[in-house]
Amino acid sequence: MYAILDIETTGGKYNEEGITEIAIHKFDGHEVVDQFISLVNPEKDIQPFVVNLTGISNKMLTTAPKFYEVAKRIIEITEDCVLIAHNAQFDYRILRTEFRRLGYNFERKTICTVELAQKLLPEAESYSLGKLVRSLGIPVSDRHRANGDALATLKLFKLLLSKDLDKTIIKTVVKAETLGELSPRQLDIVEDLPSEIGVFYMHNKDAEIILLNKSSNIKKRVNQYFTNSGNRARKIQKEMRSVTFEKTGNELVALLKENEELIRNKPKYNAYYKRKLFSFAVYAVPNEEGYIQLKAEKLNNNIHLRITTFNSLEAAENFLHAVREEFQLCNKLNGLSQAKTSCSKVDEGTCLGACIKKETPESYNQRVQEVLEKYSLNNKNIVIVDKGRALGEQSVILIKNGIFKGLGFCDLNYQINNPKILESILTPMDGNANTNHIIETYLRKRKVKRIIVLNP
Repeated sequence: MYAILDIETTGGKYNEEGITEIAIHKFDGHEVVDQFISLVNPEKDIQPFVVNLTGISNKMLTTAPKFYEVAKRIIEITEDCVLIAHNAQFDYRILRTEFRRLGYNFERKTICTVELAQKLLPEAESYSLGKLVRSLGIPVSDRHRANGDALATLKLFKLLLSKDLDKTIIKTVVKAETLGELSPRQLDIVEDLPSEIGVFYMHNKDAEIILLNKSSNIKKRVNQYFTNSGNRARKIQKEMRSVTFEKTGNELVALLKENEELIRNKPKYNAYYKRKLFSFAVYAVPNEEGYIQLKAEKLNNNIHLRITTFNSLEAAENFLHAVREEFQLCNKLNGLSQAKTSCSKVDEGTCLGACIKKETPESYNQRVQEVLEKYSLNNKNIVIVDKGRALGEQSVILIKNGIFKGLGFCDLNYQINNPKILESILTPMDGNANTNHIIETYLRKRKVKRIIVLNP
């Protein structure tokens, strides 16, 4: 007997979510024999993004039953059943948390239709519920409402059951009753971690770092490692004895620390610490007429002036399109137009005619230099200032002659403006092509508090 389940929640901090709606269809392998569908008053506000996603508002729930009023019905309808859900770990964790608040230990076996689908439908383009059922021709209505998603999961599960001809897959994916739950030791570890951005380190019994990662939410990411059932995750769970962390206050510092410390520590479960983070670049190359062309190409050490780097040709070309609009550059000069005469942007007035020599090289190249100044670290002496780890603190990242030198934190502006003090508060780090790529990519996409230009 199966209980097909879907839950909608308020959103919010991990293990502080409340249930807003629940739908359960009791399924005997052939047909639905019972069902329970209800809104639930979570006794807390729903996150605005969740209201937009589900359409469930706080006002709708004022007269809905509270969880303790529906708890007995949930126990009855799921008794002697295996819970089936799309991402079962989430729904089961939410239910166990709600029952734990009532002092009751709710335990059921579970099957996750995401894992089943990955095994039985290996060619699927996506395993998200909406995209997967649409790709299978399964009709779905009321997406992101409990009953709509539960019915879609039920139809998906029926299809998966029919594909599991020898029944071995279902046997292997049935979890123990504590799916998604943590051991007491792991619960203590997670409880002490912050839900903030930074870098965390997993240690073995000898205190060696076996894995390190940057994360925008350390508590959530570590919990994912503890609850993941993959082979690698299980090995990490078995070896891990403690977790330490460092807050960074912002993502750029986290990325740079991760990059540096992966190289220094070489953790056994971080396989790619030696890899180059990019494979394409935009280069500045003068042509025969004296115009500086910006070219998106695969890495080429023979081209002298590399402006900035990318991990795909598409990203590099998108950058060229963006700076063309920002600085009125020429698509034909930059290899984005195959026009025989002028590029199409001349008629639109967004290209000033360098492609037909209407604009002088000197005038055109001045704007190209502005692109270099804005988007490249080449030869720059700057300090990047951004959020710190606490109120009133700032992070500082030093670039000298276009090379990353290190980072640190300070409370006062004079610490930044005094070169000796600045260098004393920095943690020296190795600057290389990867660090420049990290910094340039971040600055293209995100704003920082300020950038201070230093005297050379």
